[in-house]
Amino acid sequence: MSEQTWHENHACAEFKTSRNRRCFYAQNLKRLLDVVLAGAAVVILSPLFVILWLVTRLDGGPSLFCQQRVGRSGKIFRCLKFRTMVVDAEDRLATYLAKHPQIAEEWARHQKLKSDPRITVVGRFLRKSSLDELPQLFNVLRGDMSLVGPRPFMPEQAEIYLGQAYYKLRPGLTGYWQISDRHHSEFGERARFDDKYFNEIGFRTDFRILVKTIRVVLQAGGC
Repeated sequence: MSEQTWHENHACAEFKTSRNRRCFYAQNLKRLLDVVLAGAAVVILSPLFVILWLVTRLDGGPSLFCQQRVGRSGKIFRCLKFRTMVVDAEDRLATYLAKHPQIAEEWARHQKLKSDPRITVVGRFLRKSSLDELPQLFNVLRGDMSLVGPRPFMPEQAEIYLGQAYYKLRPGLTGYWQISDRHHSEFGERARFDDKYFNEIGFRTDFRILVKTIRVVLQAGGC
């Protein structure tokens, strides 16, 4: 066997070992870590949950907001969040977009608005700090989501999502897209982040994303 052939076979063996390790993590350990870490987070953050529940309740309307999202294999689930919008959010958005065609184009490209008229004063803080997504820890415990994965999207957005990797994974509380400069990225770019995560899934990848998420949240909150 030539030296080049030996190196090629060795590299192939290392690749297969790495791939098998990632598959084992994705199929066995990832869910276990989700349950352990999400359960611990709910217990530790329970005082914060109570405070945010009271603050959003005083802002008018219910504290929690449930919205349909697309999960693994296309299954629809109810995604939990602290409410950040006014009660008549959908009607207000429709009226706003009808009056402002240019902003309607922004919505079509990004599926979000830089100056969203639906968001409450408390909601702006919750969104900036990402605290509005804390209730999704319960989605993780229920098995709808994972701590790390693609960002969940709404059923009506499925038509403009062009990727396939998303449907093979549980949506994540955080992930590559969530820690990116998402405010300047278009909705269609999500598929690229999802493919990247699908190909790199593993304990190190998840750990790296979780650590960066903590930094991003602290910076957004002014800490």
